[in-house]
Amino acid sequence: MPTDDYYTRLGVGPQASTRQIKAAYRRLALEHHPDRNRDHPAEAEIMKQLNEAYAVLSNPVKRREYDALRQQFGSSGHSRYRNAHSQQDIFSGSDINAVFEEMARAFGFRGFEDIFRDFYGQEYQRFEFRRPRASVRGFVLKRSFTPGLLNRIVRSAVHRLSGIELPESGAHIQDRVYLDRSFAAAGGAYAYYLREHAKKLIVQIPPGVREGQRIRLAGMGQAGKAGGDPGDLFLEVRLHRPFLQRLKQVFSRFFTPNA
Repeated sequence: MPTDDYYTRLGVGPQASTRQIKAAYRRLALEHHPDRNRDHPAEAEIMKQLNEAYAVLSNPVKRREYDALRQQFGSSGHSRYRNAHSQQDIFSGSDINAVFEEMARAFGFRGFEDIFRDFYGQEYQRFEFRRPRASVRGFVLKRSFTPGLLNRIVRSAVHRLSGIELPESGAHIQDRVYLDRSFAAAGGAYAYYLREHAKKLIVQIPPGVREGQRIRLAGMGQAGKAGGDPGDLFLEVRLHRPFLQRLKQVFSRFFTPNA
């Protein structure tokens, strides 16, 4: 993987939107995540390069500075930017922590604290990652405090008074997956078709998954509004019963003697 340009690292062009940058980073972070590549330690260095690229390109201020150096100095723009900023500068205000936590919940990986401690030692604690929130002209509106109708009223009032449309997270999608008991016990890759987005997903089923458990795929729900994060996809696990047991259950519905 080339390391001399942040756009090249993420496989996107200079005109990529913030959403496209985040999508590219999520895809590559999942591919190169150290918990999926324990036998390939070189992947850890690739992951660190991806982290740095995303931290810069996902931040509008840092991205403008980087683009200016890149335009002025060409291929040496990256090294000039990197030499002028510490890791603390680069990661400050990033939401990488949230991305790693999403993968941890969805795939059973370690959380970002453990990963970043391995990558950067205790220094990572000074990176000042961004915490999820929505801010409007000096005050913070916490979504958890304004659910349902009240949330819509507040959003409408802010939009009328200031012309600002608050970010709104997309709706979650709920569905079921039906697994054989042997597959559920062993775990593995499961092909799932997401009708709402007309796309096929490969879902990693954790070993030992049980009836009724839910698997969360972060960011695979409905799209957010005004830059809000997309919702999540929740898949409820249902286990196939052995054929004879199911057949007996069906017959019992029709041939149970009257009391």
